[in-house]
Amino acid sequence: MDRIGVFRVSRAKPADAEAVAAFVGKATRGRVSVVPRAVVERFGLKGLWLVRDGSGEIVALAGWRAENLIARVDDFLVHPPNLYTTAGKLLIDKIEKAAYELQCEVCMLFMPVSALPTIVSFCESCGYRRPEPEELPRVWQETVQEATDLGRFILLKQLRQDLVLRPI
Repeated sequence: MDRIGVFRVSRAKPADAEAVAAFVGKATRGRVSVVPRAVVERFGLKGLWLVRDGSGEIVALAGWRAENLIARVDDFLVHPPNLYTTAGKLLIDKIEKAAYELQCEVCMLFMPVSALPTIVSFCESCGYRRPEPEELPRVWQETVQEATDLGRFILLKQLRQDLVLRPI
């Protein structure tokens, strides 16, 4: 567990499922409703990181996985929104560090097309950018296309300069 100021970041555990479900409902103002069982089932698909404040309340979460040397973040919630620059940044840093340790070349944020400009600006301030697909390696292009097919767009940050060009 890492701690910065009053915030601490840790991996979510099945025992956190009820708190995660409640946080998702609160952070999305009820637009997304999740039951604790669905949260536990997501653990089989991806890792979840949580940021808690000094009182132990969840203030941010991210769901991510590493595949084909690409870290994919497709769940990213911070609530209240004024905590993006603190709790959100802590979460992004933790994911990037874990992805780098897994030898990922890039971290891609799957953003909903309805993402608020302030959230996109926050991600850009963390070094993420919207790529031109033709400038990317083929496997990255496939991931960008996958996001597009899901009605999302990608913000990416290259983590390594030494890309794997052929299978090892």
